[in-house]
Amino acid sequence: MTIDVRDVPEATRYEARVEGESEVAGIAQYIRTTELIAFVHTEVDPGHEGGGVGSALARTALDQARQANLRVLATCPFFAGWIARHPEYQDLLYQSRSRVSD
Repeated sequence: MTIDVRDVPEATRYEARVEGESEVAGIAQYIRTTELIAFVHTEVDPGHEGGGVGSALARTALDQARQANLRVLATCPFFAGWIARHPEYQDLLYQSRSRVSD
């Protein structure tokens, strides 16, 4: 099964489609700035769960973040868990530079 993942900036999300199907199999919603991309929601169609759609979304989105020199804020539990299981992407994670304390 081939999964095609594309950034759809006008919808602020990545979309995954399975070869031969017209419907979107999964999405990864984001908020993007010039320095940061925050992944806020990931959803995979129930018929495609366990088929690698979520992993394809994460891998493609994170590879493109790396190419664009963006830091990643993984507020979405799926992205946070996926990055935790793939240490080769942990260097992308956003680290706060604030030194403010209460």
